[in-house]
Amino acid sequence: MSSLRFKAIDKLTADKGEVEAPATSRITAIFNENVFTLKTAREFLSDEGYKSLAASIKGGKRIDRNMANQIAAGLRQWAESKGVTHFTHWFQPLTGATAEKHDSFFTLKSDGSALEEFDGAALIQQEPDASSFPSGGIRATFEARGYTAWDPSSPAFIIETGEGKTLCIPTIFVSYTGESLDYKAPLLKALDALNKSAVEVCNYFDRNVTKVTATLGWEQEYFLIDAGFANARPDLTMTGRTVFGHAPAKGQQLEDHYFGSIPERAYKFMRDFESECYKLGIPLRTRHNEVAPSQFECAPIFEEVNLAVDHNILMMDVMSRVAAHHGLVVLLHEKPFAGINGSGKHNNWSMATDTGVNLLAPGKTPKTNLMFLTFFVNTIKAVHDHADLMRAAIASAGNDHRLGANEAPPAIISIFIGKYLTEVLAEVESRVGKKFSEQDEIMLKLDIHKTIPELLLDNTDRNRTSPFAFTGNKFEFRAVGSSANCANAMITLNTIMADTLQHFKKEVDALIEKGEKKEVAIMQIIQQYIVSAKKVLFEGDGYSEEWQKEAERRGLPNVKTTPPALDAFVTSKAKKLFETHHVYNHVELEARHEIALEDYIKKVQIEGRVIADLATNHILPTAFTYQNTLIQNIKGMKDLGLPESTYKAQLDVLTEISEHINVVRAKVEEMTEARKEANAIAESRARAIAYCDKVKPFFDEIRYHVDKLEILVDDRLWELPKYREMLFLR
Repeated sequence: MSSLRFKAIDKLTADKGEVEAPATSRITAIFNENVFTLKTAREFLSDEGYKSLAASIKGGKRIDRNMANQIAAGLRQWAESKGVTHFTHWFQPLTGATAEKHDSFFTLKSDGSALEEFDGAALIQQEPDASSFPSGGIRATFEARGYTAWDPSSPAFIIETGEGKTLCIPTIFVSYTGESLDYKAPLLKALDALNKSAVEVCNYFDRNVTKVTATLGWEQEYFLIDAGFANARPDLTMTGRTVFGHAPAKGQQLEDHYFGSIPERAYKFMRDFESECYKLGIPLRTRHNEVAPSQFECAPIFEEVNLAVDHNILMMDVMSRVAAHHGLVVLLHEKPFAGINGSGKHNNWSMATDTGVNLLAPGKTPKTNLMFLTFFVNTIKAVHDHADLMRAAIASAGNDHRLGANEAPPAIISIFIGKYLTEVLAEVESRVGKKFSEQDEIMLKLDIHKTIPELLLDNTDRNRTSPFAFTGNKFEFRAVGSSANCANAMITLNTIMADTLQHFKKEVDALIEKGEKKEVAIMQIIQQYIVSAKKVLFEGDGYSEEWQKEAERRGLPNVKTTPPALDAFVTSKAKKLFETHHVYNHVELEARHEIALEDYIKKVQIEGRVIADLATNHILPTAFTYQNTLIQNIKGMKDLGLPESTYKAQLDVLTEISEHINVVRAKVEEMTEARKEANAIAESRARAIAYCDKVKPFFDEIRYHVDKLEILVDDRLWELPKYREMLFLR
């Protein structure tokens, strides 16, 4: 390891890492260059084909086979004009990454003639074998194949890798028996459910609203390190994080990296990957240094949720590929290094109508403010009622390391809304319930727009310890992990919101049927929701012990590890929720629960094996070497006849090193046995709990004694634990 590290340092010193950044250009000149937008479709499709595609994108109308043939022909013509020879159905299986199987346009006819061809059947559906993708037991061996089906609402695009170019068609992925095996299919269903429920509620205020779209603006945090250093770390290459490593003398204590001048090497990488993203229609807007050394963040302009999710997972792939050209590695693990900030993926979520209204933005009239208040309070109610599902949606082995520290929110799901809106809700709660005719002048003239400066000031200083915070015209779900697919959180959030709005509509209609005025009925149900859900509101320090106790007193769940958190997906309540809105059936929920548990087990298992390997094959041998050095030193001084007092310090260090060596070796053996015992458990949940409760505690014990050895062992002989000091970009 030391030799690899020294070589990386020598290379870094000699090689300045000069990589040509893309030529300065207006972003608008390259934006969507590799995307089959409607504007491009107008050029390559017949009028009939264009209208069919546009109707499908905007209204969800089915495209018939004849039109599909026309669209496929236009797509191929456009792709070939850019040098593309192959196409793929691009999908998002439950591995956490994207998947693709490339086919060429080339084909042979029965008469032996060769030609380029791409028909509607190939566009609409493919049948990848897909037998090795996670299915949670849904698929038997004889029905292992899966189907991919075109999602016209997300445009086709061209990926450039090296010298090759591939036409990518975003698709859903389902099993032979029809169950969804990806993130996109249930996400589309959740968005459809939200649209239906939200439109019905919007029609209380504006009959012109016919569609509500959920919007998402993600913020992606990541680390950048030199590839040479990463390749010298078995733990980084295997697990995405350092399982051992001495903290540097200077980390993030001075907070001098945060929003500081972007290092030149990182800046060149950013410009390069941003250029690739713009060509793919990813509307990146922001880049900056984050708190930890070598940690950065990028963020786009808001988009419709389905497209935003596609763009985020696509961008993660682009970042990794571009980083390799710059001799860098992108780390998307939630906690690559202990002792400094981890990385998240903040999901900024809102809803917008087809009339141009942001439903979570305070309005300029009493009616629009009442609409804002309706959707605002319904969101609070949804999160309160389904906090366990919100926690489950962000549960992962990586996020377990991050939640609750270093500006990551705690595992307790709570909502921050700011002082001003807290007062507004308190006002509603205190006034409604009496004869409304006496209060309607007050309630219907809640002109929040008059105090917008106050509202904006209150929400600019956001509570970074809150998992779910209102930030002016959107809610920010801060607890999502940096390596996660945004879809998981968005499926849950949009489904619980659809369900809450549906119940709200029923309850308001029931009061109207009893003779209440519409506005009176709406305010009464809003008041009831505030009363029943207000315990999820919290404005204080989410890290404090006081909040832990207060949350327990309020009855809020505090599930700190992944296995029990995932149980929320398979409760009867969750099954009823998702089945009611046709997002998941019970088979799909059980399968996802099984897949998530297996993913957790495998990642912890890999970390355990890496810890054992490093301790046994790298750390202990180096400690043995230093032991021998001390023994020779002590023996030499003793042979010279020097008094014991002159080498007492060496003797003490030798004794202490031996003690730590013995403990590390013993704990590695115990950990290995605990892992074997856990693996012998057949039931996935019990096995995952065993990993969490019996295996993971050994990680900390071994790490403690390794850290003690690091203090005692000459660092010239033992470079591995000191490695992190060299991670930060120069």
